[in-house]
Amino acid sequence: MAPSDDHLFGVYSRAPIAVERGEGVRLYDRSGRAYLDFVQGIATNGLGHAAPVLVEALKAQAEKLWHVSNIFRIPGQDELAEKLCEKSFADKVFFTNSGTEAVECALKLTRKYHASKGQPERIDVIGFSGAFHGRSYAAVTAAGNEAYLDGFGPRLPGYIHLPFGDMDAVREAAASPTAAAIIIEPVQGEGGLRDLPAVCLKGLRELCDQYGLLLIFDEIQCGMGRTGKLWAYEYADIAPDVMTVAKALGGGFPIGACLATEDAASGMVVGSHGSTFGGNPLAMAVGLAAFGEISKPELLDNVNRVSAYLRQQMEGLKAAFPDMIVEVRGKGLLTGMKLVPNNREIMALARDNGLLIAGGSDNCVRLLPPLNVTEAEAREAIGLLEKTFIAAREKLKEAV
Repeated sequence: MAPSDDHLFGVYSRAPIAVERGEGVRLYDRSGRAYLDFVQGIATNGLGHAAPVLVEALKAQAEKLWHVSNIFRIPGQDELAEKLCEKSFADKVFFTNSGTEAVECALKLTRKYHASKGQPERIDVIGFSGAFHGRSYAAVTAAGNEAYLDGFGPRLPGYIHLPFGDMDAVREAAASPTAAAIIIEPVQGEGGLRDLPAVCLKGLRELCDQYGLLLIFDEIQCGMGRTGKLWAYEYADIAPDVMTVAKALGGGFPIGACLATEDAASGMVVGSHGSTFGGNPLAMAVGLAAFGEISKPELLDNVNRVSAYLRQQMEGLKAAFPDMIVEVRGKGLLTGMKLVPNNREIMALARDNGLLIAGGSDNCVRLLPPLNVTEAEAREAIGLLEKTFIAAREKLKEAV
């Protein structure tokens, strides 16, 4: 008799698949059925399921040391932090267990920064509609999504929410004497695959410089090669003061990081923050292996090549199914479509056809394959999507 989920919190709307194992782009359920997995833990398995290089790194570390307190130096932290800083704007890194924890660190860093500069009144963090920064109390308050705030009592003070892309509203908010930071995803994932234009990112950088705010980029989903560059902010030729990363940094192993400039991190002194498991030896070993692979130019070239093919083919689907597809969206392998039919219905039909895709706000579906996905696997996904939209059209006719 198969175990039930009766004893689990009912907080997930689960697909009817009991997973057993994964290999590369394939996910297998307990009956042995294979699915083409274009969800990959929501852009987390950057090298696919059970990537050999990550498995070997984990095995080797597991035989040496699993956990030790952060009161001791953990050499893997030093090594991974150095590599992250070499390949980004940052000077300092704090390791966490998740993206949400990385965001929490960034929010605390922001207020600590201004307090250490003699301006403790500067607490306001400016965010945008459609944002997703995690599920902790501060993270959901920073994002401002009503569905995630409902029923949890009063919102935390010091968070301002503005329409996505409204630069006039941002300019007014940034000029406030209590403004502390702007937090934004350069490419929104959960928010409907919205890519903020480079000119807007540059405008945010200029406003932060003008008024003394910290600029925080949440690249938990759009970073680590997902858009075709190692970091999405590179497209705008500017840099943030703080950046949160996670997901593909561990290739499926729990890890996150808050990156910052020397100045931005200056308030984070001894005792101001900490973590029991953040930066543990197992996570550092896997993170080093994952970052080593994802930062290779040939892997980023693959992201650009395959994503260009996928986008071209999705535009073809849009032309063939104008009654189903409104718009192709996203950047790199953080891509997908805004739909006419309910996105959950399309996700279910795709699953029936052996393709796993993710949902998103604004009635979008997201395609989030591993970064080493092949063009042949992308072609297979397009074929299954075409089959899915044909089935959706037939289903719609039957309902009429």
